[in-house]
Amino acid sequence: MRFSISVLSVKSTRLVVAGLTAALVLSGCTQLKGRQGYVADTVLTSAITPGIDNRESVERTLGRPTFVGQFSNNEYFYLSRETRQLAFASPRPISQQVLRVRFDANGNVAAVDRTGMETVSRLNPYGGKTPTLGRERSFFEDIFGNIGAVGAPGMTGQ
Repeated sequence: MRFSISVLSVKSTRLVVAGLTAALVLSGCTQLKGRQGYVADTVLTSAITPGIDNRESVERTLGRPTFVGQFSNNEYFYLSRETRQLAFASPRPISQQVLRVRFDANGNVAAVDRTGMETVSRLNPYGGKTPTLGRERSFFEDIFGNIGAVGAPGMTGQ
């Protein structure tokens, strides 16, 4: 009887250790959710009305923009993106909203544009390095390639 109790306790200990190991391994497979940029509130973003609001009222309602237009200060952009990531993989976007508020010359709202996931593009680079035209040189040719070329006879420095 004593032998069977110790065998059961060893089996139950192994079962508990196996269960804890499986839980630890599977916990690395959970998806991580992330949020980047502006936290969009649909009530606030829909309250911006062309012809009524101006630059000050937009900043009071939505806050400072994520970024301002590159070529003029007449565009405000509010970018919001949600991502998911599995373990050590790169995060992938699951939703995105870009709110562009355009102003006229007087600083009044001229238009409000919204875009979503249709503007997200996926780039798949080819290989690990960029192909270039020209001669393939080794490491040592890159280091010692100029020896004798600078100030060589027949080379004019003018």
